Amino acid sequence: MPETQNKKNRIGLIVGREQDWPIAFMSELEARDTETTAEFVKLGGTFLDDVCPYPVLFDRMSHEIPYYRTYVKYAALNGAYIINNPFVWSADNRFFGTTIANRLGLRSPRTIVLPNKDTLAETVPDSFRNLEYPMNWEGITDYIGVPAIFKEILSGGRRLSFRVNSVDQLIQRYDESGTRTMILQEVVQGGEHIHCLVIGMENALILQYAPEQDRYLPAIAVDYDTKTQIVESAIALTKAYGYDINLIEFNHQDGELVVINSTNPSPVIDRQLFSEEQFNWIVTQTVDLALARQREPLPQRIPFNLVTRD
Repeated sequence: MPETQNKKNRIGLIVGREQDWPIAFMSELEARDTETTAEFVKLGGTFLDDVCPYPVLFDRMSHEIPYYRTYVKYAALNGAYIINNPFVWSADNRFFGTTIANRLGLRSPRTIVLPNKDTLAETVPDSFRNLEYPMNWEGITDYIGVPAIFKEILSGGRRLSFRVNSVDQLIQRYDESGTRTMILQEVVQGGEHIHCLVIGMENALILQYAPEQDRYLPAIAVDYDTKTQIVESAIALTKAYGYDINLIEFNHQDGELVVINSTNPSPVIDRQLFSEEQFNWIVTQTVDLALARQREPLPQRIPFNLVTRD
């Protein structure tokens, strides 16, 4: 990558097909009249001695593109601050997140993680000596109940998800799952879909999702105490991971909160999903976050006894 300006004044964006947030982010950053600029990262293969020209990188696509995950890990080891931490994100999944929620004393649906239907590696029968086969599908559905949600275990973005209404439907979807790791989760019937977006581990935006409209409503139909509980729970989950950006999904019914998804480190951010006020809040907060991490990056968890280079 050519060094077009001072490294300390550049913020890199790794994004996919999203348009609204990155354009608005760059416009807001430019309007701040700072010396810092943002740009789309361009990668054409990474050399072992490459220098990352960005002190801060927004990673919005490495959950979909494995090469990007490799690059941001390399950049982190060489001193870049990654939003969100790729080492933590690599260890994260929805089953693990449900366990974390339970450890924090939060309610969550009954959940089972299932063995992969297929594998990428060539295997022999002994490779599966630790698996019970055939699986006890009746026992699984007795524990979870039907209908149930059969969904991909990975966090980030909108993942594969199905509602299954019987053992036969579950087995059919399982047979179609290929090499994906899937979980089966209890359906929490009724209630409001309440999400909470946490930015910078302390600033929270409560959102009420309307499934029939596939967007967030401009107002939230919960009382003050419930809002307080939502924010406290969402921030506690986010701090447990150390994520700079995280979306937590709750079900709210009769004053009770259930954590449906503990983490989404790369939630969809576009104008079709959010109201104008909500979207502008997110843009402002993400610019504030980038500038704060540029000035004073937090210690980033790297699971090796290494010192990153300046």
